[in-house]
Amino acid sequence: MSRGTNQKLKLYRLAQLMLENTDEEHYLTMPEILAGLGKYGVTADRKSIYTDLRDLEALGIEVEGEPVGGGYHYHVVNRPFELPELKLLVDAIQSSRFITEKKTNALIRKLEKLVSRHDAQKLQRQVYVSGRIKTMNESIYYTVDAIHNAISENRKIRFQYFQWNVKKEMELRHGGAWYHISPWGLSWDNENYYLIGYDSEAGKIKHYRVDKMLRIRISEEEREGGEHFRKLNMADYTRKSFGMFGGEEQTVRLLVDNRLAGVILDRFGRGVMLIPADEEHFTVNVDVHVSGQFLGWVFSLGEGVKVLAPDSVAERMRQEGERLLRQYGPDSGRSAKRGFADGAERTVQME
Repeated sequence: MSRGTNQKLKLYRLAQLMLENTDEEHYLTMPEILAGLGKYGVTADRKSIYTDLRDLEALGIEVEGEPVGGGYHYHVVNRPFELPELKLLVDAIQSSRFITEKKTNALIRKLEKLVSRHDAQKLQRQVYVSGRIKTMNESIYYTVDAIHNAISENRKIRFQYFQWNVKKEMELRHGGAWYHISPWGLSWDNENYYLIGYDSEAGKIKHYRVDKMLRIRISEEEREGGEHFRKLNMADYTRKSFGMFGGEEQTVRLLVDNRLAGVILDRFGRGVMLIPADEEHFTVNVDVHVSGQFLGWVFSLGEGVKVLAPDSVAERMRQEGERLLRQYGPDSGRSAKRGFADGAERTVQME
């Protein structure tokens, strides 16, 4: 690169030098700035650098000079993201099961470019979190993008759907048939991404794991089911679904031990009413999709939660308890197959 070309890049190189090497704790002196520019083949005098540092503000890069001894130390202030904010983003990316390891590392490297090389090292120490299970579907990012585009263009989408078999192989559902769905929203629940859409053929709302969708295409057909979604609160829909498993929506009355108040509020929000029943318990009415996952959630809380109403849900809990006794009782070995079959019939699965 010619000397003249290097000089034309002077302001760019100065910005690069300051952004990469300075932060709230690390500075450059004027001799260090001149030497750094020299490594890029850019020559400058002090007076022109003072002007250039002021010009960086027009690019949104604010540089502050602090008197130290007989000179000044210069560093970048007010970056778009503070280091604690980036650490939160890094942790969210690392924690997300639907983001593959490869994409996780690529995204974190991009975030590191938003801070100095010194602070980037602090982000790198956040990268490895032992034991996190990540998705194996690398195409999820393009699937999410296609879904957003279809929603903005008011178009249906076509895709194939798969499940994992015991050989850890992708197995297309319904013999590889194409799903033709009207997408209306995306939900992040239980560390997974879900498409919430309308199935015109079935005439109802369904949801699908985004990381299990393949070969997505945007259709020329306009979306259907708008009348269903105009009266649907997406956040409310997700809260009522346990693990995004379907089931009949019902209002269930629970008797809950006082010590589990936080569990109820975390799950259903602070808008629910906790009505004192006695000194140790309260009752609460919650709207849920009654599925096997919901019943399992109640079981997991042990004696701390009891279904009071409706009777049909209480009866399902009793039947599920009897099934567990058959499955794990003295004769469980002989009745295991029957127990699993009974349970499968009662569990309403999502797509």
